[in-house]
Amino acid sequence: EVQLAESGGGLVPAGGSLRLSCAASGFTFDDHAIGWFRQAPGKEREAVSCIGTDGRVYYGDSVRGRVTMAADNAKNTMYLQLINLQPDDTATYYCAADRTMAFCSYGMDSWGKGTLVTVSQ
Repeated sequence: EVQLAESGGGLVPAGGSLRLSCAASGFTFDDHAIGWFRQAPGKEREAVSCIGTDGRVYYGDSVRGRVTMAADNAKNTMYLQLINLQPDDTATYYCAADRTMAFCSYGMDSWGKGTLVTVSQ
């Protein structure tokens, strides 16, 4: 059974940094597209980053230059490093994975429960 569990969220001041982690079990990253999404209160889910099965990396326009996604195959954990956080980055951040897609989409078949990031003024 595929399981994903995010951690590392919290309250940070504007300009601060966080590293989110997503522990995966039941699959390996080699043959899955993996990604991070976020959803702010009252807004639609937004793609933050993705690593496709060919290693291609995507970053959303709103975070490009401020986030780095990485995957540690040995630990079966993916990470999202966020820097220079702003109040607009406040959201619940979710990791996701899918073995049938070469790249990420909102229809990925496995999702974590999310970790809340709150950025104060």
